[in-house]
Amino acid sequence: MESTELAPDSGRRVTLEEYWEKWYENPYPDLDVSYEWNNGILEAKPPSNAPQIRLYNWFLFLLHRYLETFDHASLINLETGFVLKIDDESDPKGERIQVRKPDIGVILNTNPVSWGALDQRHFDGVCDMVVEAVSDSTTAEVLRDTVEKRRDYALGGVKEYYILDPGGERMRFYTLTPEGVYDDIPPDPNGVIRSSVLSGLQFRLDDLQLRPHLADLARDDVYSKYVIPDLQVAVTKAEEAEEQVKTLKAELARLRKSTS
Repeated sequence: MESTELAPDSGRRVTLEEYWEKWYENPYPDLDVSYEWNNGILEAKPPSNAPQIRLYNWFLFLLHRYLETFDHASLINLETGFVLKIDDESDPKGERIQVRKPDIGVILNTNPVSWGALDQRHFDGVCDMVVEAVSDSTTAEVLRDTVEKRRDYALGGVKEYYILDPGGERMRFYTLTPEGVYDDIPPDPNGVIRSSVLSGLQFRLDDLQLRPHLADLARDDVYSKYVIPDLQVAVTKAEEAEEQVKTLKAELARLRKSTS
């Protein structure tokens, strides 16, 4: 994102130390802007539109439901950054360093770098999964999410990278191969995507547009194992009890008929 009235310092060259001191958190009292740091350059995160916010919120809601059932990981999002180090022989230092603020970052409990202390303002390790809602205000912003971050997240070791797009055209779900590049995660014949980072997390591609409500998710076999799983158990027990009542009523009617 180029320098604008809403992000006057986008493109400014600052050191990493200066970034942490002044630019990591919003430096302006009257502007709502968030900067990432790309190897010495400030990059403003563009604002989201309403469809992006709705899709982001639904997917974040789904992840929260998953983590309530399976305590495998923690989340960072929006204003929390993580440090990405990328080997690069063309750079004088032999590596490029970035501080990215993903829309959603997933940190597994098995991640070698700990997260969650009160004094941690950023994550020093690499997120195991990153989710970005594609920024489509300009061509440069689209390329940043779909090309640059895809390349750099793979080189930095992010195991899965999801790109959410309300329009659907740029919606992508990637998994990291042993060769260190991203492959598409193929949906199954029913259009269901399954994560290998978060075992048991699965979602239907069509639902990213439909965004079903909680009660509908809890009764759907795709989601019922992690969206209020106790509800599915209760419904099953209620249905079984109803069938038993029907069977008993039928048997009682048969007995009455046979003795009349």
